[in-house]
Amino acid sequence: MVAKIIDGHAVARQVRAQCRDISDSLKAGGVTPGLAVIIVGNDPASKVYVANKIKACSEVGLSSTVYAFEAGVEGAVVEAEIERLNADPTVHGILVQLPLPKHFDVRRVLGAISIDKDVDGFHLYNVGGLVLGDTVFPPCTPFGVQKMLEFENIRIEGQNVVVVGASNIVGKPMALMLMQQDATVCICHAKTRDLAQFTILADILVVAAGRPNLITKEMVRTGAVVIDVGINRLPDGRLVGDVDFEGVRQKASYITPVPGGVGPMTVTMLVYNTVHAAKRQADKLGKLGKLAGVKTGESVESLPKAYQAPVPA
Repeated sequence: MVAKIIDGHAVARQVRAQCRDISDSLKAGGVTPGLAVIIVGNDPASKVYVANKIKACSEVGLSSTVYAFEAGVEGAVVEAEIERLNADPTVHGILVQLPLPKHFDVRRVLGAISIDKDVDGFHLYNVGGLVLGDTVFPPCTPFGVQKMLEFENIRIEGQNVVVVGASNIVGKPMALMLMQQDATVCICHAKTRDLAQFTILADILVVAAGRPNLITKEMVRTGAVVIDVGINRLPDGRLVGDVDFEGVRQKASYITPVPGGVGPMTVTMLVYNTVHAAKRQADKLGKLGKLAGVKTGESVESLPKAYQAPVPA
């Protein structure tokens, strides 16, 4: 058996095309989806990530603005800027690029973002909403993984899922989202003893541990779906995931590559969330009347499926 490679770029193109269609319809109704990105300091990796997000916005017709602050800026200054953006009707999504300098209270900064504009899905309300299945915006990386599974028509209901990595950004929300789809989920972490005894049971294995080649083929069940969220740079400059790709590929049924797998989906789902944030606001203001087949004042939930921002059921 040789696994089918899930092409993250192909899935991303499909989702972005949908976003472009919705964005164009919103513009026809007088609403241009807008994203505000806040970056603090001069971290090179953060600058690259922000540039990629701005480029993605441009590709689907969103407006975007970067608000850059020096590393030594006080947290209160950034929070005041967030409050201003919360009140700006032309801004539909607000993103704070992480990590922030050490003197910042990250939870406080993220908590300052309006839940209606928290397109990264990091606000405590959205994180907590994952437990009940009514979050406004799911976190982008696990949301991207969910979209990839949908794209390949991979069944989740009743499947044994093992998530390796218990971060607040990927591991925990990923587990909650898959539980909402009736999977049986196990979360492993740095203190898990004999990791292989858990991973070998997985029908779907999601790995987000940040350790290169942590998962070998002996640790994977034949026919498993393997989603590698990790991205690590080796001393020789190569980028690899948390999974031994070539080895595991010989046993899995599906596998994501690194790079080119989950990575493109993270930025894409940020765009997706921003477009749907604009649509939510337009609906509240009764501006959806110019969208094809939508009556003025009609709720987002009543829109055709293609126009809805799905949340874990």
